[in-house]
Amino acid sequence: MTDIELDAVYTRLCKTMTDVGETNASLFLARFALLAITRLGEADAVLNLIAEAGEGMGGGVATATA
Repeated sequence: MTDIELDAVYTRLCKTMTDVGETNASLFLARFALLAITRLGEADAVLNLIAEAGEGMGGGVATATA
């Protein structure tokens, strides 16, 4: 994915979150995550992404192990 494509995708993600509203944003992100996990189809890769996304968030985020 090019930088331009990444920017377009991220912009669409943010706009869609705005469109669904603050109340539904968490549900939208959860649904998006499940769709992306299914599309990716590799448990180890998904676990690593989850760990990476949780870095620095606190709350005892689990590390990726399969």
